Amino acid sequence: MKKEIKLYPGVSLINKKFKKNQYWHYFKVPNVAIIIPIIKKKYLIVLQKREAINKINYEFPCGWVDKGESASKASSREMLEETGYKSLIKPRKILEFYEEPGRMNSKAICFFTNKLKKIKKGEKGIKCQLVSKKKLIRLIENKKFNNGSHIAAFYAYLNRK
Repeated sequence: MKKEIKLYPGVSLINKKFKKNQYWHYFKVPNVAIIIPIIKKKYLIVLQKREAINKINYEFPCGWVDKGESASKASSREMLEETGYKSLIKPRKILEFYEEPGRMNSKAICFFTNKLKKIKKGEKGIKCQLVSKKKLIRLIENKKFNNGSHIAAFYAYLNRK
């Protein structure tokens, strides 16, 4: 038996019976697309308040993949919305993985692009910064760039062939 409780459009809590009188609870949420924008060997990162941790967090642009949308298109759309930059090429895929398979069913699909053009202002409430590889590693070490999926994407990008 599986019971689905809709929490928000596209987000549900699933209560699934898996043993006699025992249930497993997990969230059914859309996949997320993460994009690493690179301008002249620097990484374009965003700073925004994350309510769940009550902190300004440093991250790459990212967001949910809408129903019927490809993850590649979602990554470009999110980057444009958040930063005002448009990718002039199709983002290249780096990595795909389940974000938290013990509690969620969603995947993170990670991309990068290095051909960008600023075409509009970014999203209100989001600040952008260009940082070097060394500075980004320091932000990770200092727990300011601390989203595990984004850190995985960054190191996968550094280790790509």
